Amino acid sequence: MPLFVVTPGGLTDGIKGQINASIQDQVSPRFLPNEIIEVAEIPRTLSGKKLEVPVKKLLLGGDPATLVNRDSMANPDSLDFFIAYAKGRTT
Repeated sequence: MPLFVVTPGGLTDGIKGQINASIQDQVSPRFLPNEIIEVAEIPRTLSGKKLEVPVKKLLLGGDPATLVNRDSMANPDSLDFFIAYAKGRTT
């Protein structure tokens, strides 16, 4: 499973190493992501909650039109990256 991150200065190999080390030390090595991907924004609801479940379902092949109502999102354009990423994974 990928880990999506927003970084102010760009994602470098050093930052990826720090993220992996933190996960391994503070959580468990079994939760290390397969890849770390920088995104501009994480999709959020109007109240500020992350749309983790719809993004997960999208990555598992769900239909974007039925997973989330864009009118209920604070940043609906942020979902476009995840839709394109999911399509790229299935081809």
